[in-house]
Amino acid sequence: MTSFEEAETEETVTCLHMTFYHPYQDDKMVFRCLNFCKREQVRADEMAKFGRDSSACHYKLMDTRVSRIQFSLQFYRKLNSSEFCFEIKNMSKKTKLMVDQTELGYLNKIDLPWRCIICFGDYQILAEIQEGESMDYFETHLHLAEAPILQERYLPSLQPVPENCISSSSFPSQGKSPTEMDENE
Repeated sequence: MTSFEEAETEETVTCLHMTFYHPYQDDKMVFRCLNFCKREQVRADEMAKFGRDSSACHYKLMDTRVSRIQFSLQFYRKLNSSEFCFEIKNMSKKTKLMVDQTELGYLNKIDLPWRCIICFGDYQILAEIQEGESMDYFETHLHLAEAPILQERYLPSLQPVPENCISSSSFPSQGKSPTEMDENE
């Protein structure tokens, strides 16, 4: 057998792509300590922490309004499954963390959807998970957004308007059972 045939099979690696936006990035350079456009490996047994404390966080945000540890991400494998996931936990006592439409208070945690927007303060982060097979580590790939992420993702929904121009939202009691009222009320 040749060395090519004896070589170990290459595993794909789960990669968490994160696109960061802050309205004052150009003035305050809040992301100056983040390593953009280069994949970084993180051991599976380590937590990826984001915040302003350089001794506790690998991903530092240079802003005094950011908590010492703002949030953490834990890589894990679902029970009885080969699927890998991330769990996000709010580590800030002062600032709520929004993951899409879910608000997380201090020490609240949820599974990170495969594509979502994380918000706190003026920060917007688009997180996208690229699946892989490696159990030893995952990778992060950070990007910088030029425009607000929320404007790109959440466009106003266009709901059809009936021909008579009366929308169902005009009738708040619709869908509720009728109630009997006294004519004097």
